[in-house]
Amino acid sequence: MARITPTAAARALAGLDDPIRVVIERVGPPDIRPPQRTPFEALVRAICFQQLSGRAAATIHGRFVELIDGEVTPERVLRLSHEELRSVGLSTAKARSVADLAAKSVDGTVPLDRLGRLSDEELIERLVVVRGIGRWTAEMFLIFQLRRLDVWPVDDLGVRKGFARIHGIRPMPTPKELLSLGDRYRPYRSIAAWYCWRATEMSDLPG
Repeated sequence: MARITPTAAARALAGLDDPIRVVIERVGPPDIRPPQRTPFEALVRAICFQQLSGRAAATIHGRFVELIDGEVTPERVLRLSHEELRSVGLSTAKARSVADLAAKSVDGTVPLDRLGRLSDEELIERLVVVRGIGRWTAEMFLIFQLRRLDVWPVDDLGVRKGFARIHGIRPMPTPKELLSLGDRYRPYRSIAAWYCWRATEMSDLPG
């Protein structure tokens, strides 16, 4: 059975909810960034980008990749000292997080070769044991790297704000409230989240 594409999911989503259909029609098909070459590269990138502007994070990530000559593997990272990791601009916490991810990838705690075969919750449970990786980072990995179509990141401020703007809700829903409100979007909640992010950029929506 062919896997449904994000574009097909968006078309189906438009038939499930009229308010989001308006946003889908205005924005067009989802333009989700390409995945990284490997799961490990995607997770390292996610750590680098946490709590930073896109430009600053991209600079640090680029320096990191250059430091290891593009060999973004757990084994290569483990050959770096903490000082070398810090030298590219990583904070102490992020340097430790990258090193911990590499160590847990090598020892099998994070099974890189079979992450794609785990369920969403199983994968999240594996990833959150890594220093500095929380549920939100794991959910972004599911959406952007593994292309899982039914992830609903209720702790994401942009998703909460976008949902509120799409539906004219004030104040914006809490994460707990958003969890049940997102049921209308099943089984395409990842795509709904993407349009919620786009809705925050639309100046003529309420909220």
